[in-house]
Amino acid sequence: MGWLDGILGRSKPPEADLDVLFGVPQAGLSLQAAGFTATGAGAVCFRDVDGVSDDQVVAEVQQVIGTDASAAVELSDDGRGFRWMQVTRSPGDLTGLVTDLHAANSSLADAGYGPQLLCSTVLFTAPSGGALALVYLFKQGTFYPFAPVADQRRDNPVEIQVRALVEGDVPVEPKLERWLALWGAPGLSA
Repeated sequence: MGWLDGILGRSKPPEADLDVLFGVPQAGLSLQAAGFTATGAGAVCFRDVDGVSDDQVVAEVQQVIGTDASAAVELSDDGRGFRWMQVTRSPGDLTGLVTDLHAANSSLADAGYGPQLLCSTVLFTAPSGGALALVYLFKQGTFYPFAPVADQRRDNPVEIQVRALVEGDVPVEPKLERWLALWGAPGLSA
């Protein structure tokens, strides 16, 4: 950031601390003790810049993660200008899933797509059988829970419960207005 940017009030967004993703397996243990189950699925969401230049990076990430026979990688577009790279592993391999998500995020950031990274999700099943995502916001460096239910509503009591369960394991987003709904995200249909 230059001195003119400082005078005009412009600032560079903070770099995402991707290493906090490694706190998710501990959060998973806290959730498991309360009856939540890891599904083995997660995703990275990023803005598709021009539809071509990021394809090479995505292909490289798919190749690296795909070399492990226990992992699968799928790519989808959500129609809102975002791409989702979904990673699937066996439900018991939360550490492997987090490592894959970290590798995908790091590869995209190293290739210059850091500002286009929106979030990462790690999916769980709630004791009630509903879907739950632990969402990492890149620009904030924090997590929040998202529990969708039918008719594009949210299970707010479950989200508040999850916040209390994981706040000692991962940094939780304190501003509830940043707990965005991720309707239509891979693996999160209610």
